[in-house]
Amino acid sequence: MFQAIHNTVTRFLTQATVANILFPLARVLLASIFVMAGYGKLGVGYEGTAQYMASMGVPSLLLPLTIALELGGGIALILGWQTRTIALLLAGFSIVTGIIFHAGLAEQIQQIMLMKNLSIAGGLLVLALTGAGRLSLDRKLYGDGV
Repeated sequence: MFQAIHNTVTRFLTQATVANILFPLARVLLASIFVMAGYGKLGVGYEGTAQYMASMGVPSLLLPLTIALELGGGIALILGWQTRTIALLLAGFSIVTGIIFHAGLAEQIQQIMLMKNLSIAGGLLVLALTGAGRLSLDRKLYGDGV
């Protein structure tokens, strides 16, 4: 029975039409948190974020790089450009920031935030393994797509 379910799900998900919908959707869902976070650090949010980073022992000089990675990397993922590289960078970023800002803190919300970061990293690692899919700049420019 489980073999039949597995085969049915596999046949469904590997149809070109389904994959052409799910790959871009997955990229948008994974990227949206980074685009929103990067955008939120601009303008009014910049100084508060710099102070928070400094309070956690992270040099605020890294903030422009953080914004560039979040915004630029998020947009690149949405477009499916340099997907494997960007997904690896954002996965590493998610793990490192999760550990720096959430690990070792007793509050339940901090533990949830750590697990969120690790879960996002897991999704990004899968994207790094699979690539961007057919509807992507990677496919158009480099022929790299599923």
